[in-house]
Amino acid sequence: MTFVLADRILWDFWFAPRPHGGPYHLFYLQAPRTLDDPEERHAVATVGHAVSDDLVRWSDRPIAFEAGPAGAWDDRAIWTGSMLEHNGTFYWFYTAHNHREYFVQRVGLATSTDPNLERWVRHPANPLLEADPRWYEKGDPDQRRAEACRDPWVLRGEGEDPYWYMVYTARANGGSTTRSQIAASPEQPIIPADGRGVIGFARSRDLIAWEPLPPVSDPGDFGDLEVPQPIRLGDRWYLLFCTAKHSAARLAWTGPDGRWMGTHYLVADRVTGPWRLSTDEPLLADEAGTYYAGRIVDGPTGAPVLLAWRQWDDAGRFLGGLSNPAPVSVLADGRLAVDRTALWSGPAVAPEPIGRG
Repeated sequence: MTFVLADRILWDFWFAPRPHGGPYHLFYLQAPRTLDDPEERHAVATVGHAVSDDLVRWSDRPIAFEAGPAGAWDDRAIWTGSMLEHNGTFYWFYTAHNHREYFVQRVGLATSTDPNLERWVRHPANPLLEADPRWYEKGDPDQRRAEACRDPWVLRGEGEDPYWYMVYTARANGGSTTRSQIAASPEQPIIPADGRGVIGFARSRDLIAWEPLPPVSDPGDFGDLEVPQPIRLGDRWYLLFCTAKHSAARLAWTGPDGRWMGTHYLVADRVTGPWRLSTDEPLLADEAGTYYAGRIVDGPTGAPVLLAWRQWDDAGRFLGGLSNPAPVSVLADGRLAVDRTALWSGPAVAPEPIGRG
């Protein structure tokens, strides 16, 4: 009963807030299955929508969102986002880029009051956020280097904290950029390009005007930390991320076993960080990157489960389908564990090889 579309490939995904007793609303990046190369999907991505009562049986809905009109900041493709509800309005923070500045990623907003979440309106203040050069690397089209500012996840501060916070995929600007590093050393040592992946950070009082802040994770280990999701489990905060890019410095001490692709997590005592690795053992990863971009959501019983998109089928072809929910547990030492066997039932077979049709 895994969610595999016959005519489209599926990858990064997120959920709308679920009302008590209501259905799950899944939103996902999609592209035609007839692409000659699955990597082409990023340039033509739109957002699909499906609904389920149990995270297993899905009913597909009309396309949710696609690129804006010619000349708009988001006229090329729509990428990963997240959703929240506030005072009766749903807020969808999404990534986009345009034909004119293909290498620049920015964050924008669409809103909806439609209970079926099928009608969305772009906010007139778009785009809301881009990489701030004080802390984050800017793009360079001559070197084909993208300007990373993508995959936003927004959540409310704890207790009396008046702010909303956004974490997102970013890259350090090459110097000492985190709060702890700035305080410890005013000098700016150069960070190798393959280890500049960080969790970007911003805050807002109204969900519209965003103040960029320094990263809340240290660079050095990864080239990118993609699709971040902060979530509180027990008395600790966890931040899921996925990556396929390990720095040479990290691989020098982890060895070949450290070259995995998939989902891992950082930990923190509070949502504002600092976020850090507590274990080098990934949550859900392997050398091939079979599963990627895992998300945790409360299952139908209220217990946390993880879903991920499956990249490859059993024959090694690009699959692009959504897994089943798998139970997630917090071990006695604080590490997370996921029941990988629950992710897929039966053989995984792509409906049609990429490039045919």
